[in-house]
Amino acid sequence: MTGTALAAADGTNYTAVTITLGILFIIGAVIATVVASYFRLQSHRADAVAMAHYRKLAEDAVVNQQELRDQIAKLTEHVTAVEQLMREVG
Repeated sequence: MTGTALAAADGTNYTAVTITLGILFIIGAVIATVVASYFRLQSHRADAVAMAHYRKLAEDAVVNQQELRDQIAKLTEHVTAVEQLMREVG
């Protein structure tokens, strides 16, 4: 009982203050970590969506390039036929 009376007489219980501040610090650190992790996750999700769009764009570009190659091949055939016709006439 003497220890309690002494602590009450002093007016400040530093152990209780230290424990309370320590707990508040830990809770604050956990909340800050969770918020930072959440925003990092959102950033990664946005990057993943952008990467999916780029992948789709790349696939479309390959398809369009193949179509262009086919059209150039047909055009080359027509030009060759016209050149042959001009040689026969000329």
